Amino acid sequence: MEPIRVIVHGALGRMGQEVVKAVSSDPDLQLVGAVDSQVSDSWLALPDGPGKAPLSSDLKEILASANPQVMVDFSIARATIPAVQLAAQHGVNVVIGTTGLSADEIAEIDQLAVAHKIGAVAASNFALGAVLMMHLARIAAKYFDHCEIIELHHHRKVDAPSGTAISTARGMSAARGGPFSHSPGEELDSRGQQVEGIAIHSVRLPGLMAHQEVIMGGPGQTLSIRHDTINRECYMPGVIMAVKEVVKRTGLVCGLDNLLGL
Repeated sequence: MEPIRVIVHGALGRMGQEVVKAVSSDPDLQLVGAVDSQVSDSWLALPDGPGKAPLSSDLKEILASANPQVMVDFSIARATIPAVQLAAQHGVNVVIGTTGLSADEIAEIDQLAVAHKIGAVAASNFALGAVLMMHLARIAAKYFDHCEIIELHHHRKVDAPSGTAISTARGMSAARGGPFSHSPGEELDSRGQQVEGIAIHSVRLPGLMAHQEVIMGGPGQTLSIRHDTINRECYMPGVIMAVKEVVKRTGLVCGLDNLLGL
């Protein structure tokens, strides 16, 4: 069986570099191109080997010359939709890890995938432990009326609240059939952004990677569910799984939990 041909959009970013390494290390995948807005060379040296892949700031050029089956996007929100539009026009499946996309943009990705008969996977978090944290929070949500979320990330993360925190809050509300209760008169500017009755507190500091704690409270008790990311390597099993699954599908799959059957 021939390996799946993959290009990485945002290949020189912190996550993009990890994806390049993971794809290059998997015998079922082949890195055939890389795209980034900040390029100084026309070739990207592959890690742990003498090979190289074409590197360009022009996605259209890489799509035409590399003939990929999957584009993995870890760029920035404003670059994602134009990239997905181009990929769809070339019949290329997409795996999207970029956060900060609006509901309308997610809907457009779904429409593009259906119209061009390609697969698309978009996830706010590819760490398997984080996906399980959100799953467990949805289970517990049915038994508590009050909840808050604290999400902590490195100081270079530009969006707040995080996509994972927003997805967690929305998933918990859906599981319980409605929003959580919140105290009357809460000042949202000092208590964090409120989503589905859940105050989300965002922390951005050097020394952090990605962390989230979901705290539910009831009379005489609290329940905390926490996930900590130690390094970006933790996202790669989820990304690789999504690449291998997306070629089998048509239309958009939102969230890694739907690939895991949770």
